[in-house]
Amino acid sequence: MTLADWTPLTFEPAPVLEGTATRLERLSGDHADALDAANRADDAMWAYLPYGPFADREAYRDWVAEAAASSDPIFYAIRGEDGWAGVASYLRVDRANGVIEIGHIAMSAALQRTRAATEAIHLMIAQAFAAGFRRVEWKCDAANGPSLAAARRYGFGYDGTFRQHMVVKGRNRDTAWFAILDGDWPRLCKVHRAWLDADNFDAAGRQARSLSVMVAEAAGATVA
Repeated sequence: MTLADWTPLTFEPAPVLEGTATRLERLSGDHADALDAANRADDAMWAYLPYGPFADREAYRDWVAEAAASSDPIFYAIRGEDGWAGVASYLRVDRANGVIEIGHIAMSAALQRTRAATEAIHLMIAQAFAAGFRRVEWKCDAANGPSLAAARRYGFGYDGTFRQHMVVKGRNRDTAWFAILDGDWPRLCKVHRAWLDADNFDAAGRQARSLSVMVAEAAGATVA
């Protein structure tokens, strides 16, 4: 593949990403207390992250201040139905080659497995491709079953596993790599939007069809 016309990107993430079920804002100290309160429902959310759980609110405020000042990773706060309840970031932002990763995903128990959580990641993927990135990556501990499932649910393709890639919290981490390419995104974006559509949910917010099934069907896979 020749890329004679390729030029490095001048990407600066939007300060706000607005969806139907969620709103993302660039992380700031204003979000810290609400996020800390949401996070305290379940320490298990920190199991595969290199930091957390935090001893107290002041410790989390300190982490937010550091994260908000970072230029890479670039953090967003995520609002769910009950308020600010999670964060996610862009990292390893490679404007020269058009590659970007979504990671540092820390969603509280109240936000996990919700329409807002799915839409938040969708909005971040969509922003990256709209800015001209060629590849959006997702990496996780190969032992982190929920994150592996989430990557596949969004339509990220598996690229392989880097064995003995890191030492995290005193244990080995093999890192599974996934990616969506710009050529994949128009199809996946259409599927994501169909899943997010209000017609896919009943009055209690239950989905009619799962995103995993819809992504698999769009790829031509046979779903039992």
